[in-house]
Amino acid sequence: MALTFDTRYPAIEDLRNKAKQNIPRFAFEYLDGGCNEDINLHRNTTELRDVQLKPQYIKEYDQSSIKTKLFGVEYDAPVGVAPVGLQGLMWPNSPEILAKAAFKHNLPFILSTVTTSSIERISELTEGKAWFQLYHPAENRLRDDIINRAAAAECPVLVILCDVPTFGFRPRDIRNGLAMPPKMSVQNIMQILGKPNWALQTLKHGQPNFETLKPYMPKGLDLKQLGKFMDQTFSGRLNAEKIKPIRDMWKGKLVLKGVASLEDTEQAIKLGLDGIIVSNHGGRQLDAGESTIKPLKSIADTYGDQIEVMVDSGLRSGPDIARAMASGAKFTFMGRTFMYGTAALGAKGGDHTMSLLKVQLQQIMEQLCCERVTDLPQHLI
Repeated sequence: MALTFDTRYPAIEDLRNKAKQNIPRFAFEYLDGGCNEDINLHRNTTELRDVQLKPQYIKEYDQSSIKTKLFGVEYDAPVGVAPVGLQGLMWPNSPEILAKAAFKHNLPFILSTVTTSSIERISELTEGKAWFQLYHPAENRLRDDIINRAAAAECPVLVILCDVPTFGFRPRDIRNGLAMPPKMSVQNIMQILGKPNWALQTLKHGQPNFETLKPYMPKGLDLKQLGKFMDQTFSGRLNAEKIKPIRDMWKGKLVLKGVASLEDTEQAIKLGLDGIIVSNHGGRQLDAGESTIKPLKSIADTYGDQIEVMVDSGLRSGPDIARAMASGAKFTFMGRTFMYGTAALGAKGGDHTMSLLKVQLQQIMEQLCCERVTDLPQHLI
């Protein structure tokens, strides 16, 4: 098996440790933290890793392929880049770094409404292959305009978010001034001065902004006014009446992200959605909730033949991809994992992390004697 990644960082934990060294503490804690006491953050990873797989050594076996079809498109591996807000805060220009890498590796990239590159720029870099995640605007006019921009940019998949009816309570971000409205304290400035490479890259690429939202933002907002604008502009709570006009308007594939129950899955099917992403926002919203691996299998077993069931939250490695696929997911997404890569290795981080995950997953498949990722459920113990 050829090693096509930087062998100094052969594990995602290596990238996490390097990222922690490279970026200011407030940026790392925004990336790394969950909500409240981080219970569900840790539950995600711990319970996923309780999943065990059974090898079948003495059987007819040709070779393993990690290629995967989703919505009629063949991807080189069953993993994509999950939407992450404020990516440019954690590492400058990281949405573009990851979008370019995803295009090179033939993997899906999902752009968040509240990240730091625009729909149009990411579409240009990916030749119209990037997906777009919509935070639901409070005004229909704004909703329709953003959806029309995503359609004009030829985004094949629109992802609507249902697990942010209210902002998560994140103590680290509150202490660091990254709640809305944000603030830049003396402490944060000292942290920046201690990370000169991050500071230089930020100067090079400019202060991160909500690029997709720029056309709708009044000019010259101070930080307090920006917080008020965000609160007034978005209404995170979704219901059937909000989803129906989006389904009518959007001609591509429509996916609901943040599903954690059979009830919400059934509703998504009734509303004509094409897929769901079982997710708890990386443990950043509901500390008392389940890990994503817990509801995944029952959702996939009950509804997997009626809707595409995907998953994110808690996945960190090739073995984690295999565990999730064996538990019934059709596809997986990772957010923190790829951000650790860019924060650790800058412009090379996306390529390194994707190469590493592919090698890890390929090794798992060959060890299990599993020819296709769709066969992974046969190896679930």
